[in-house]
Amino acid sequence: SDLYFADIYKYEGNNITFDDWDSNGNGIYAEWWMYGKDILDMYPDVYVGRLPCRNKFEVDIMVKKIITYETTTYGQQWFKKFVGIGGDTFAMESDPYYEGELGVSVAAGYLEDIGFETTKLFTSTNSLGGANDIISGVSQGCGFLDFEGHGNPMSWATHPPYDDETWIGIDESQFIQFSNKGMYPICMIGGCHNSQFDISLLNLLDVKNLKDTVWHSTWGPECFSWWMARKIDGGAIATIGSTGYGYGTIGDSDDDGVPDCIQYVGGFIDSEFFRVYAQEGKDILGEVHGTAITNYITKFPPMQDKIDAKTVQEWILMGDPSLKIGGYPS
Repeated sequence: SDLYFADIYKYEGNNITFDDWDSNGNGIYAEWWMYGKDILDMYPDVYVGRLPCRNKFEVDIMVKKIITYETTTYGQQWFKKFVGIGGDTFAMESDPYYEGELGVSVAAGYLEDIGFETTKLFTSTNSLGGANDIISGVSQGCGFLDFEGHGNPMSWATHPPYDDETWIGIDESQFIQFSNKGMYPICMIGGCHNSQFDISLLNLLDVKNLKDTVWHSTWGPECFSWWMARKIDGGAIATIGSTGYGYGTIGDSDDDGVPDCIQYVGGFIDSEFFRVYAQEGKDILGEVHGTAITNYITKFPPMQDKIDAKTVQEWILMGDPSLKIGGYPS
């Protein structure tokens, strides 16, 4: 969790103290089980982003993309576009909601209010039928890109309505087809493990755990989110996603007429990023990301629920936290 590095201090009474995520002092950090529980603050005190470059070549790619973005994006028509991709995440006959499509629609609504043109690729409208639809949508250029569905470290996918046996999505091997050179979006990725940056081809050498390695897709050269960000002449300028399970909900358990999938856990925090940008006047990437985490923690105190704690701990930014969203005027 990069939130560990962002959460520097906490309040103990009227005193400010260093927060090392080991409040019981037993050397086990962020502990939460039957034998011990660390009390964590989790509010980000600084804005942290990660560029998990594995070599100088990737450093060069990202430096050039960031400079290009900040010096050429301002005032460009393509930036004022949003592409959202979703379907029926939890495709069950008993659940009337298409969770991914609802999440995308909430994000799109915030951006439409400030003049963005939105494109929604949905399985329910047949505008999302496969990877080619995603490639086409991204390649036309957009300021923001939003995937809401399922994931693993190497791919993202969703379902058509009420059909949990059919998967529609995209994997890393198809990123080469993105042709949005110079038109790089900030990309939200709602799904499990898409930002699990510790995967490696070397995991295939662990013969004893080979079955688990293949099953969990941890054998790829790099994870989905990072590959999207560091793609040459295409992909994204930054990504936000989960390093572990991306939690979602179904139905309307509190009977308030609002689907739970946009009120809680991943569905809430993903759309909160877009709300912060659209409504709070913040346009520095790390600040928008950090503020969304702060707002989540304030609304859902994470020390009261493990899932809320994991939601904010796993939700990391792969990109430059000082990035000026939309670029600087020349």
